[in-house]
Amino acid sequence: MRRLALICLLPLLAACGRNDLADPPADLGDFVLGHNVVVADKAQKVPISRSATPDEWEAAMRKAVDDRFGRYDGNRIYNLGISVDAYALAPPGIPVIAAPKSVLVVTANLWDDARQQKLNETGEQFTVFENLDGANVIGSGLTKTREQQMEALSFNAVKAVEGWLRKHPDWFGLPAAGAAVKAGAVPEAAELAAAAK
Repeated sequence: MRRLALICLLPLLAACGRNDLADPPADLGDFVLGHNVVVADKAQKVPISRSATPDEWEAAMRKAVDDRFGRYDGNRIYNLGISVDAYALAPPGIPVIAAPKSVLVVTANLWDDARQQKLNETGEQFTVFENLDGANVIGSGLTKTREQQMEALSFNAVKAVEGWLRKHPDWFGLPAAGAAVKAGAVPEAAELAAAAK
């Protein structure tokens, strides 16, 4: 029964990791990517992990940044800097019972190029895992190459960075969160005051 339940769940789990790069990008106002800087020379490897060089991590992350943020075509340049802090690339293990998980920790910073100004006071750190899909249920160390694991982790890390940027619309010439609600409340208050006279 357990085996049957697992087989039935696999298609649902595979859908969890949908690649959204074919969809229209989220609204980031006047954003267009300038410098795409990734450093990984100080990345720490978890003891139980496949190895990857700093150059390999930098290439994987730069590609993920280009793939996601290269879709934006605003008129103001923003420079993105990402450091790879730590990682674990799951090696082959015992399926289900002792299947290690892959994880990546990165820190992101954003600069407004024209103003030569860093927009976040301190680096924003993200910890991401591989998506749970049919291949990863038994451990991606058994089903994916090291390069595939790095690609999946880089994709998820940069998607998390995009989510962070979306929480700061004021950086990109968009109304701050809640501004539309406040603006809409002003005429309504004026109308109520006028009606009370």
